[in-house]
Amino acid sequence: MADPARSAETWFLEHGLPYFVDDVRAEVARRLSRPRVVLVLLVASLIGLASGLAVGIPASSGSFGFAAGAWLAVVVVTAYALFALRMHVIAVWALKRAFASLGLLFPLATRALPMLLLFVTFLFINTEVWQVTHFMGAGVIWGAVLFFGLAATGFLLVRLDEELDQFDDDISVETFLEVTADTPLADTAQRLVAEGHDLQAEAEVTGLQKANLVLVLLVAQAVQVLLLAVAVFGFFAVFGMVAINDQVIESWITVPPSYPLGQHLVSRELARVSIFLAAFSGLYFTVYAVTDNTYRQQFFDKIMRELARVVVARICYRELRRTKG
Repeated sequence: MADPARSAETWFLEHGLPYFVDDVRAEVARRLSRPRVVLVLLVASLIGLASGLAVGIPASSGSFGFAAGAWLAVVVVTAYALFALRMHVIAVWALKRAFASLGLLFPLATRALPMLLLFVTFLFINTEVWQVTHFMGAGVIWGAVLFFGLAATGFLLVRLDEELDQFDDDISVETFLEVTADTPLADTAQRLVAEGHDLQAEAEVTGLQKANLVLVLLVAQAVQVLLLAVAVFGFFAVFGMVAINDQVIESWITVPPSYPLGQHLVSRELARVSIFLAAFSGLYFTVYAVTDNTYRQQFFDKIMRELARVVVARICYRELRRTKG
């Protein structure tokens, strides 16, 4: 007969929850020690500085070098998080959940996009926006994209943390027994209920385990925001090719538009404006998504039902580890 604790650990890993496994969480905690984190940040900073100088000096562009260095530093930290901190397990499952809930994206987009496109389209045909993005340079443009992304991430983290703070209040005896029925954890669940354990207190998730749940929700939400931002970029790229010719662009920025790829389809100037407005739209969509009650009920209810199973399994898993130890 399979060990219920091992079965629970396998289930956690399959559902993007490596930090719910005691051994994995202990290993990750060691890799998050202050000396290790300082070392990783130092290495990322040095690599970012070196790459920024290597790119910026030949290009005679401090802004481009800074943006390249900042992006590479983020890549180094992300790579450490994905592999050393086992976040790739979280990301893979969250991506699956995000694509599985793409059906929710269309109704949300139909509510959020009309007002957004009215406003952003006005900016798109505004001379000043083209002039600003033209003189910003590629480095500053991508730096702005990074800033919008970090701002959206910060806003999501605050809202998702609030969602999880209310989550443990919904764990009841009925939910506890229903979720564990016909699973290897059923006997443990029934014993915990019979012994009168305070399920709501034990359902409270803190530390790395709470961070795990927040990251699952964050990645799932971020994928949908990214897809919508890409759609906005495509809209403006096509709209610009159709409606705004080279003479108009030249009258706005005082120089002829350039086509680095050699094909007169999407100019460098059109791409920069489209990228900038798409990044801004992604930030707007993030704010709208977490404040729209209908979307929150549809999107979060599905994932919260999954997380209810997670928390219940965690309570039983901890009990099995205690009795086994």
